[in-house]
Amino acid sequence: MTNILILGGTGKTGRRIARHLRAAGHPVRAVARTGGDMSFDLGDPTTWSAVLDGATSAYLVEPALQFTDEGRARIPKFIEAAVGAGVRRLVLLSAPAADQADHPLHAAERATRDSGLEWTILRPNWFAQNFSESFWLSGILNGALHIPTGDGRTPFVDADDIAEVAAQALIDDRHSGNTYELTGPRAISFGEAVDMIGATIGRTIRHVDIDPVTFVEQQIGFGVSPEAARLLTDILTRLPHGGPGTTPTDDVHRALHRPARTFENYVAESAASGCWRRTTTS
Repeated sequence: MTNILILGGTGKTGRRIARHLRAAGHPVRAVARTGGDMSFDLGDPTTWSAVLDGATSAYLVEPALQFTDEGRARIPKFIEAAVGAGVRRLVLLSAPAADQADHPLHAAERATRDSGLEWTILRPNWFAQNFSESFWLSGILNGALHIPTGDGRTPFVDADDIAEVAAQALIDDRHSGNTYELTGPRAISFGEAVDMIGATIGRTIRHVDIDPVTFVEQQIGFGVSPEAARLLTDILTRLPHGGPGTTPTDDVHRALHRPARTFENYVAESAASGCWRRTTTS
């Protein structure tokens, strides 16, 4: 019987969590819209009961920030279904500042705590893997990352650390009732980050501090909702002024009893994997 349910099982954290748990011999059901062990859509409740069948622990992730009351209720409603299905433990992937009432994940955090189940909440900072797997990869490959952060600094966290904490929280009750603010060991600027990547792969990569209005327009052009584009831009432009997600914590060490992975280690491993190798077409 599959006991551990992982929503977003093909995503940055989900697939890593599944790998950790399977390597340790734990039964896992990693679900996603496509490519998972089972088809699952958080926006389609008819897909919920099948994936919940037999699950005792569940990793919860909202795949897209929600800005309507209906959208913000998706995770809380799924939690209600999980309680009814006999799930006993929840691990929620949240974000810095989600304790604020206007945050898109505030309702999900509240529902997790109020579920009556064992729970752990993860609030990771910016993923280091954004440079190699998604949002910022094209800028690295093209030689210039246009992003409105100025000289703001942030302690990028390795997705493998997030996944390892999540995997432990899904199987070990000592994490129950904890909210972990997960960061890397030190804060660096986006300029320092791309310089480090460039030096490692032997190319010049620039950080261009783009105008925030232009950045919002670009994100909307890429298909990001206007609300999400404005929220993302606001978070980025506030980095030089401090606030949530700019100060390193020791929560990775608190959860795993080892230091958080450094950005330098992430860059070396990513470069070795060839993710920043440019390809040509004939």
